[in-house]
Amino acid sequence: MRVLITGANGLLGQKLVSLLSGMHEITTIATGRGPNRNPAGSYSYLSADLTHPEEVNQLIIASRPDVLIHCGAMTQVDECELHPDQCWQANVSGTEYLLAAAKTLNAYFLYVSTDFVFDGENGPYEENDLPNPISHYGRSKLEAESLVLNSGLKASIVRTVLVYGVAHDPSRSNIVLWVKNSLEQHKPIQVVNDQWRTPTLAEDLAFGCWLVAKNRHQGIFHLSGEEMVSPYSLAIMVADCFQLDRSLISAVDASTFTQPGKRPPRTGFIIEKAKGMGFRPKSIAEGLAIVESQLS
Repeated sequence: MRVLITGANGLLGQKLVSLLSGMHEITTIATGRGPNRNPAGSYSYLSADLTHPEEVNQLIIASRPDVLIHCGAMTQVDECELHPDQCWQANVSGTEYLLAAAKTLNAYFLYVSTDFVFDGENGPYEENDLPNPISHYGRSKLEAESLVLNSGLKASIVRTVLVYGVAHDPSRSNIVLWVKNSLEQHKPIQVVNDQWRTPTLAEDLAFGCWLVAKNRHQGIFHLSGEEMVSPYSLAIMVADCFQLDRSLISAVDASTFTQPGKRPPRTGFIIEKAKGMGFRPKSIAEGLAIVESQLS
C-alpha cells in the first residue's frame, strides 16, 4: 500500500512518517513545503507547495498514493485571523487541489481537522454535534471538511485537540515544550485557566489516524485524550513531571491576552466512537513520561 502524508514536517506528520515507514507492507511518501525535517528512514520525501495546483498534480503523479493522509495546514489561529486569504488558500484551496488530484487515482482520503470547528459553548463534543466556528481558522477547516465529505471519494475526517509531543527540528513548539522550556529558563509565564481541552499525545493521534486509514473508515472521528483540563492545569503537570518551579506559572483568564483569533472556551472530545475501533489514548501523565523519555 502506498501512503502519502502531507504536512510531513509538522509534529503529527513526523509521527506518521515514523510509524508507517516502519511497516514493511507500506510504501511511505512524505511531503511538505521546503526541505525535509524528518530523521532519515525508510520513506521518500517530495517537496511541494499545496497552494499551487500544478505542484499538487505533480506530487500525486509522482507518489501514486492508495491512501492520502492530509495533515498539511495553516494552524496558527492568530495568523489565520490576520491573513485570512493566506489561511483560506492553505486550508481550503490546498485541500481542494489535493482532492481533485486524488480523484484521478480514486485514493482514500483522510483529512485532519480540529476542535476549533466548534464554538466551545457545550464541550466536550461528539462527532454528530453541530459545528459553529468562531475564528477564521475554524471556518477554513470546516469548509475543507465539507469539501472532503462531498468529494465522492472514500474519505474520513479526523478531528483532534491540543496536540503535544516531540518533533525533530520543529518549526513550531507546542504547549508542553513551551512550558518546559520557559520554566527551565526561569521565565514567569501566564497560562489561561478558563479554557478547557482534552490534550492529545502526537503518537496517539498518529496511531488513531492509521487505524482509520488502514480500515478505510468513512465519516467523522474524534481522536484526543480523555482528560479534560485547562491549559493552566496542564502547565502545572508539566512542571511537576520535569521537576521545575511551578510557582513561575500564573493562572489568568483569556481576557488577559489580546489575540486576534477567538478561542472556544470549552471543547474537548467524547471518543467512544474511536475507542470502538481500538483507539486507546495515553493519560496525560503517561504522555508526559513519553515526552520526557524522548527528550532525555
